[in-house]
Amino acid sequence: MEWIFLAVAIVLELAGTTLMKMSDGLTKLLPSAGMFIAFILCFGSLALALKKIPVSAAYAIWSGVGIVAIAVIGVLFFKENVNAIKVVSILLIVAGVVGLNLGGVAH
Repeated sequence: MEWIFLAVAIVLELAGTTLMKMSDGLTKLLPSAGMFIAFILCFGSLALALKKIPVSAAYAIWSGVGIVAIAVIGVLFFKENVNAIKVVSILLIVAGVVGLNLGGVAH
């Protein structure tokens, strides 16, 4: 169940960050309100996940998946540019998350 809470936390973090971008610096009410709600629920779900998952692994997965997914969302939906340095950097983040998981997290 803790992995489900972590997955939900990741999805809510993605929603919150996307809504943050859409809020245009907190000047638009609905995206701003949605952002706060998504982040509150996100951290609640992450806290439930941390009851059984080691914090080093959970936080690495949560932030690593979030960084990679937000980079993809930025390119696809907000027309942000992508270049070789960005792609290599994202791959290094993925490698770090995989390395942390291989380094001793029991599933």
